[in-house]
Amino acid sequence: MKRKHGLSRWAGDWTRGLIARCVALAVFAQSFSALAEAPLQFRSLFDGETLNGWVDVNTSPETWSVKDGVLICSGSPIGVMRSDRQYENFILEIEWMHLEAGGNSGVFVWSEGEVTAANRLPSGVEVQMLENDYPKIHNRVKEYVSGELFGAGTVTTIPDHPRGKRSSSVEYRCKGKGEWNHYLVVCVDGVVKLAINGKFVNGVRASSVKKGYLCLESEGAEIHFRNIRIMELPPGFAKASEIVPRVD
Repeated sequence: MKRKHGLSRWAGDWTRGLIARCVALAVFAQSFSALAEAPLQFRSLFDGETLNGWVDVNTSPETWSVKDGVLICSGSPIGVMRSDRQYENFILEIEWMHLEAGGNSGVFVWSEGEVTAANRLPSGVEVQMLENDYPKIHNRVKEYVSGELFGAGTVTTIPDHPRGKRSSSVEYRCKGKGEWNHYLVVCVDGVVKLAINGKFVNGVRASSVKKGYLCLESEGAEIHFRNIRIMELPPGFAKASEIVPRVD
């Protein structure tokens, strides 16, 4: 009788375990089905023909143009063009190429959508795009080139590889003028990680802003952009104080 009772209890435990596993499998299947209906995927931010989806903030009609599927920035005047909407958690893919030795530019993430007259560039987390001869031409340290990351303006971050308040890449991977560079920028809950030409080499964390606009920078030298794409990720817990004001 004791053996039968033990077998019965074992059977009951096994049955309850089976039911629990079936319920878990059903929940997983339902979640997978929902994900399959709306999978994460990249979408283009530049159609190769127009400036649709972008808003000039403080440059000029002559600063930005499109030719042969390439977005061309003349570099003058200094300023930015922003996305027409804000983004929180995402993966940004962008290719860029300088045409001049020592050229300067960048892309801002979680950026404000307007700037003051006193400062031509916005607050945000800047992902630097410098031509390799910049340090030599402008008498700067070599660490300036190859994708430095930093909080610009009023935005603060903690650098993974500190150079003062900036974070310098651990490896120099940017190609020089006349060659395309590929950036993959992962931005999640105040953390920014940068891969240059196929390898992650830099990062910052604890950004004081976690949702804002994307801005392309015009800063004195002609630069070309192409293949600008974004994959939006699920939202996090950005506080109201960590979201830049919306610009209509």
